[in-house]
Amino acid sequence: MVKIYAVGGYSEVGKNMTAVEVDEDVFIFDEGFFLPAIVKMQEKEKDEYSYSESRLRSIEAIPDDLILDKVRHRVCAQFIGHAHLDHVGAVPFISDRYNAPIYCTPFTAAVLKSLLVDNEVHLKNPVKTVHPNTSFYVQGKNKRYLVEFINMTHSIPQTSFIVLHTDKGAIIYANDFKLDDNPIVGFKPNYERLRQIGKQGVYAIIIDSLYSGSDRKTPSEKIARSLLEEVMFTVDNKKSGMIVTTFSSHIARLKSIVEFGNKLNREVVFLGRSLNKYALAGKETGVAPFIRDVTLSKYRRQVEKTLDRASKRRENYLVVCTGHQGEPGSILERISRNQLPLKVDQDDNIIFSSSVIPTDVNVRSFADMEAKLKKRKARIFRDVHVSGHGGKEDLRDVVNLLKPRHIIPSHGELAKTLPMKELAIELGYKEGKDCHLMKDGDTLEI
Repeated sequence: MVKIYAVGGYSEVGKNMTAVEVDEDVFIFDEGFFLPAIVKMQEKEKDEYSYSESRLRSIEAIPDDLILDKVRHRVCAQFIGHAHLDHVGAVPFISDRYNAPIYCTPFTAAVLKSLLVDNEVHLKNPVKTVHPNTSFYVQGKNKRYLVEFINMTHSIPQTSFIVLHTDKGAIIYANDFKLDDNPIVGFKPNYERLRQIGKQGVYAIIIDSLYSGSDRKTPSEKIARSLLEEVMFTVDNKKSGMIVTTFSSHIARLKSIVEFGNKLNREVVFLGRSLNKYALAGKETGVAPFIRDVTLSKYRRQVEKTLDRASKRRENYLVVCTGHQGEPGSILERISRNQLPLKVDQDDNIIFSSSVIPTDVNVRSFADMEAKLKKRKARIFRDVHVSGHGGKEDLRDVVNLLKPRHIIPSHGELAKTLPMKELAIELGYKEGKDCHLMKDGDTLEI
């Protein structure tokens, strides 16, 4: 018997968590934040690190894993697919409810370690690192299970498809991914191993469907690098300030930004706690050696001193900072309100190497910040970016490669998962028989 528990991430974008029950054993995949709830809390409170399990549950920022209470004593392992907060953020607060080790890649482990330090949490369960494209065994009640972390590309290093081998065939957890054969950091997807697993037999796949409604193949990160180069080298930047903001976890994008900043003979500075967290994790694990060429400023006084220097010689600095979503209290948002020493001047270049995540709070926050920056006549370059999520044609390729018996669309509410169901029907699957739409709190026996 195989049972799927849709704990979180099936009724919203974020808060990802799925449990898989195989006979007498249970396995957990991801434990993430619902970031819009975190942002709303930070709008009201200055101390963004005053988190607790009870507080986070009250604002619905972490998965409602209470639905697993009847089986939690049977959890054998907790697997984390990658280091984005909507997949790993809740680990410090709920993972100790299960007497089971946590498995993740070295980069994810480094980010998790910093989250634990920030929140002054000590886990009782061990965190075990798994390198991409390696396998290991997990002991169940009466048998052992082979588990593989298969290298996959995304907008963060060491993302993995997690493969749980069972008597019925492989169960694959595939949140999140894109098919990028020209990654800037790391290796391309391990198609050869995925093809082998497909031939051996895939019983079910839980698959990222965020952009299943987009009729496209998501472009490679090399396209974003070219877009970024085009903007940074063709704008009038000899005497103007230059600020770039992007996802703090996007190590490949940060690598391109740093390399172009060096070519422009600008001192590259990273500002903000989040950038510091991911940059140091990248440096520690060897995936971001370019960090040695960067000045990191984490705390308020460090940030203010760095921006004071940059304001006096703005043509000599490339400021990389948080705030691509207009998050209240982020560096760029505070710059837009003239709360920091660097004041935006006419013709300063502000580059958004990102897209606005389309939630109400993000759209509103970004619009407010952008309006303030435009009043100062800054030159704004938006959407210098490509997505880290596969489109419809990437999903088609994965399904054709693996040929799973069952498809469970994930990573979003019905509007996001419904197009994946329609694609599955196009490929010969039938809703309710071998393609299954779920929402938070649902269980499915297949």
